[in-house]
Parts: sequence; C-alpha cells; structure tokens
Amino acid sequence: MRFMRLTEVIKNTGLGRSSIYKRIAEGEFPKPVPLGGRTVGWVSDEIEAWILDQIEKRDCQEVSH
Repeated sequence: MRFMRLTEVIKNTGLGRSSIYKRIAEGEFPKPVPLGGRTVGWVSDEIEAWILDQIEKRDCQEVSH
C-alpha cells in the first residue's frame, strides 16, 4: 500500500482532475489523505478497489441486458 499523487490517479483511472473532485464531493470516489501542507495523496489500494468496482458495475449491467 502506498500514496498516489493526483497525476498518477488521473493516469490510472482515466478521469480528469475536475471529475475526480466532483466524484469525491458526491461520495463516489475515495477521499485523499492530507500529507502535510497543501499536499494530498490517495491510498493506492482504495483507488484499485474503486477501479475494480467500476468493472464489476459494468459487468453486472451487461448481464442484465
């Protein structure tokens, strides 16, 4: 487990900065962890779990069609 900075979260999820913060505000994306000053990081395991959840949601939708 490690912290990911915003650029890496963007790269791994394919989401843009504003989309990430919008989803955080809506409770649909993992919240960042304050690392000191104005620096934040996301827990890599939480981002991976979110990605897997998106895949699972997709797969459930395909089965129901």
